[in-house]
Amino acid sequence: MTPTEPLVRPAAGQAAVRPPLPVKLVIAGGFGVGKTTAVGSISEIEPLTTEAAITEVAAGVDDLSHTPRKTTTTVAMDFGCITIDPTLKLYLFGTPGQERFGFMWDDIVEGAVGGLVIVDTRRLDDCYAAVDYFEHKQIPFAVAVNAFDGRVEHSLEEVRWALDVSEGVPVLVFDARERGSVRDALLVVLEQALARTEG
Repeated sequence: MTPTEPLVRPAAGQAAVRPPLPVKLVIAGGFGVGKTTAVGSISEIEPLTTEAAITEVAAGVDDLSHTPRKTTTTVAMDFGCITIDPTLKLYLFGTPGQERFGFMWDDIVEGAVGGLVIVDTRRLDDCYAAVDYFEHKQIPFAVAVNAFDGRVEHSLEEVRWALDVSEGVPVLVFDARERGSVRDALLVVLEQALARTEG
C-alpha cells in the first residue's frame, strides 16, 4: 500500500475513507497554570500524564502560594488527542512548567504546528519563558488566560502589554476545566497555524 492509498478499503460502491490528518499542538506555560487539566478536559482517550508528587525539596523551589492544593506536578509531558472532525485529529503535548525541565522542550515541540501558552494572571512572569520560546522558534501560538475561580486579575490588553506580544498573537480567556472552552482555544491556534502557511 502506498502512502496515498486509503487505510480503509471501501466496499464496492462506497467512497474511499481516509483517516483524519494528524496535527500536533503543544500546550505550554508556567507551573500550575492548568496544562494537565486542559489536556485531560478535552482528550478523547485517557490522557497520558507524567505526574509526580511534589516533594518538600520541590515545594521549596516551586511557588505553591497560588496553588496550595496542588500535590503533583508534570515532570516530562502530558499527552492526549481529540478528533475535531472526520478530516482532522489533534495530538496534544503538554510541557512541564518548571524551568529546570526546559531541556525537554525541543523534543516535545518538534513537528508541532502551533502552541497554546496558558497564563495565570496572578503569576504572569511564570509564562515569559514559554512566550519567548515560541517567538524565538517562530512557531504560531495563542495566549490563553485561565480563568481561575471564574475570574482574571487583569484585562486582556494588560496581559498583552505585560507579555509584550504582538497584535498578531491572539490573547483570550478560557477555562481549562471546560471541554468546549479548551476546544475553542485550540481552534484559535489552528487558525494561527493556517494563516502562517497561507501567508
